[in-house]
Order: sequence, then C-alpha cells, then structure tokens
Amino acid sequence: MSQGWPKHDMSFLGGRRLRRLRQAEWSRAMVRETQLLPRDLIWPLFVIEGQNEKTSIKTMPGVERLSVDLLVEAARQARDAGIPALALFPNTPDHLRGENAEEAYNPDNLMCQALSAIKAAVPEIGLIADVALDEYSSDGQDGLVRDGQILNDETVAVMVKSALVQARAGADVIAPSDMMDGRVAAIRAALDAEGFDHVQIMSYAAKYASCFYGPFREAVGSGSRLKGDKLTYQMDYANSDEALREIEQDIEEGADSIMIKPGLPYLDVVRRARDAFNVPIYAYQVSGEYAMIEMAGAAGAINRDAAVLESLWAFKRAGANGVLTYYALEMARKLGG
Repeated sequence: MSQGWPKHDMSFLGGRRLRRLRQAEWSRAMVRETQLLPRDLIWPLFVIEGQNEKTSIKTMPGVERLSVDLLVEAARQARDAGIPALALFPNTPDHLRGENAEEAYNPDNLMCQALSAIKAAVPEIGLIADVALDEYSSDGQDGLVRDGQILNDETVAVMVKSALVQARAGADVIAPSDMMDGRVAAIRAALDAEGFDHVQIMSYAAKYASCFYGPFREAVGSGSRLKGDKLTYQMDYANSDEALREIEQDIEEGADSIMIKPGLPYLDVVRRARDAFNVPIYAYQVSGEYAMIEMAGAAGAINRDAAVLESLWAFKRAGANGVLTYYALEMARKLGG
C-alpha cells in the first residue's frame, strides 16, 4: 500500500480550484480570453526597383525586399492566407533622394507603382501606404531639414502631396508615421477635397524615438544616411501620459485608427489607449523585435516558434485590434490551418 503524499486540508478554498479549467486543451480553448486569428495580422513589405528582384536584409534574417512583380505574388499569398491588409515601405534609389524629398509625391514613385499593381491584381486586399519623408530624403529624417531644424508645417505640406498621389494610386489607408503636429487634419482635409473621403487614416499617433528601428532603417535605405537623431519629433520613451495626448489629438483631427510603435516595449501604452479610447488600435512589432527573436532562436537561447506566438498573443491581450508583424504570412498560415 503506497503511502503517497499527505493530503492537505484545502477547505479554505471553498471548493474553488482554478486549475480545473486548465486540465484539458478543449477546456483551455473554451475559456481563452483573447483570440489570435489571421485577420488580426498586417504584413509589412519592402519595395525595390527591378523585375523578379529580391534582396536580403542582413539584420532581418528571413525578410526580403521585393520588386513590384514579386510584391504582387506576395499579396496573393497574403490574401489566400486570410491576411486583410499589407503595409508598404519603399526603398527609394539613391539618385531619387533629395533634401526636399520631391520623390515622395512623384505619381510614378516605387510606392505608387506597387499600390497600382497590387490593387489591379489583388483588389480584395487592403493597402496601407506609409507617409513619411525618410524614405525619400537624402538625410534620413522624417521631415524637411533647414539649418539643423526639422520643419513641421513645411513637412506636412509635402506629406499632403504624398498622401494624394498614394490615394490616386489605390491606397486604402494612409498611414502618416512622421509625428509632425497637425498632419492628420491636413491629410484628412486634402483627401476629402479630392474626393477620397472613403480613404482611411491610420495614424502613427504614439511613435517613440526607439533603438528598435535599426533593421527597418537598413531595409528602406535610410539608416546609413541619417544625420542626427529624431528626438525633437518622435516621443520620449519615459512618457506615457504624453502618448494619450497625442492619440487624442489625432482622433480629434480625423484619424480612423491609431498605431503604437514599437510594440512589446510599449504594451502599457497599448493598454492605456484601449482603456481610454474607443477606436481601432494597432501595434507594430518592429524590426528590432523581429531581429531579437530570430537571432535568439538561431542561437538556441529560446524556442523561436513559441516566442513568435507568445509575443503576438501579448499584443492582443494588451488590447490591440491587430498587429503589424513580419511574421504575418507564416503565422496566418499556421493559425488558419
């Protein structure tokens, strides 16, 4: 006869045993508080010139820049996996970058070519167009620079022209990611005046000055040319009350949804935004977050696949409606299957 462990008096629990609900997978699934589905994922993609061209990104293993024709094929794959939208970012050739970022409003720029081609071939998928000048400027800043100063209103004027050519090319969502004051109101007014009242604005309302953007800047070709920092317009990572003021202002100016960037280091801001505002909220699992998971997984420090899922679920648990993630296609296929 086995002695076993002594049975302790558990009467103080009043019959409640919280582990009961965790004993079987069917039960865990039935009481799961948040869901992660393919429709929660937005896939960021990088555009380059050429035909049948793809280039690797050293600091983002597994992510490639794609020419427009390959981007169209990627859009088909995303649609088939249940991904609702793509977020596009161009790597503008060096000779087209300048201090006034005129290429940003060239109707035949890389972004517009990609928008038009995807919209014609895969009209079912949503297209989110980034609006900022770092992808077109010679100094890597998100705004126009004069005498070392980032010009707010002059930058907004260029962004308005950029947003209009993107809308004409087929963008469903304009996503200003620059953090200039007043740009949401200016873009909304210009879109409405041109008959694009149906085009949404997803504002990067709380975008922090972060070290986690490094690989992205390599991907769009702005990192090596960046002069100075972005502390005068991107947010101080010590602040969260300020984020709520930024979000409130962008909503008042006409933003249909808001973005918080980066993601995991700022889940507290996602939660505060969810509690304070009744608008769709998105978070961006940025390039540095992606790189850390990939490199830690490759080194054997963590289970890479488990880390991807756990990180994405964290965004939903914090209150995000969706996540921009470079894992979108891989995870959509797994979740949908």
